[in-house]
Amino acid sequence: MNHIYLDNSATTQVCPQAMEKAVELMTRVYGNPSSLHAMGFAAEQELTLARKQTASLLHAKPEEIFFTSGGTESNNLAIFGAAAARKRLGTHIVTSAIEHPSVLGCMEQLQKQGFSVTCLAPDSQGRISPQQLAEAINDETILVSLMLVNNEVGTIQPVADAAKIIFRSHAPALLHVDAVQAFGKLPIHPARMGIDLLSISGHKLHAPKGVGALYVKSGVRILPHTFGGGQEKNLRPGTQPLPLIAAFAKAIETLPAPEQSLPDMQKLCDTCRQTLLSIPGITIHSPEDALPYVLSFSVPSVRSETMLHFLSEKGIFLSSGSACAKGKTSHVLTAMKLPRPALLTSLRVSFSRLNTLSEIEIFASALQEGLHTLVKGAF
Repeated sequence: MNHIYLDNSATTQVCPQAMEKAVELMTRVYGNPSSLHAMGFAAEQELTLARKQTASLLHAKPEEIFFTSGGTESNNLAIFGAAAARKRLGTHIVTSAIEHPSVLGCMEQLQKQGFSVTCLAPDSQGRISPQQLAEAINDETILVSLMLVNNEVGTIQPVADAAKIIFRSHAPALLHVDAVQAFGKLPIHPARMGIDLLSISGHKLHAPKGVGALYVKSGVRILPHTFGGGQEKNLRPGTQPLPLIAAFAKAIETLPAPEQSLPDMQKLCDTCRQTLLSIPGITIHSPEDALPYVLSFSVPSVRSETMLHFLSEKGIFLSSGSACAKGKTSHVLTAMKLPRPALLTSLRVSFSRLNTLSEIEIFASALQEGLHTLVKGAF
């Protein structure tokens, strides 16, 4: 059965080029990049090339890129590393209530260690305002952690404004940005945007799972929390998973420039938005200026899991929010103060360059069928 995959914010299909590169590195160039022989040198060259390719999409220096196992590890390394390195300067951290669980989980642990965390609430569009940031930052603030694009509603956060506010406040704060949902989809220039630390992940842009990276601005010092053989300049030691890293770089190489892909994605998203709004009772939660790769909405009176199972049987795959939540009520939509019926009936479609307008039409038709046939719940 042909299927329609609309859950690309959870993960993406690995592109053929990345898959082939991974196989090459597992079967031909399989040496350890730290080994002092010809096979090791060939592997080291691949690692160097991958670092350059990853850096190029961020307009960064290769030495500012540290490979990790993905977005969660990158976020943990950035947050715990920054807190440990700067705790003599203060113990206050600012973040938002709609961050990824890998950020919010770090904040909970740091609070247990004596750090003070200000968690900013979003508006009804899922947006944190510059004014909120300015009011939250003080002389003790050592870290601001803010995602660039929200993974559930697609709202773009004012990270460049955050950098300016930190600068004007003279706070000893670093700016960490979770760019997992934005990398490869929006133009990102960390140096120009005033970003000190930036997390990215491979499996959101057609690379395999298990690989990501952390950008660390030149001159910024964070402390490691794992120790070993000295790889990645001691910041993330352990033998690098070169097949995954090379595949990640190859996926980056095959990406169209964000400036080229955004108009097509906007057309796809706008078509989906307009089609959904033509169905009585549907409410859109994503703001119109959200990243067009993500669209959150609620259907009338049918629980999310019921509709998901119905669509899945028809070969149409989407989600009720973050894959990490595993069916729990969305903390993002809760923080946006959506009414309980909307929370219980929320769905998220997320696109990639592989999706088509005809798929949107098929999805909308199936959704309407579900609304007509499924048992309505009482909320």
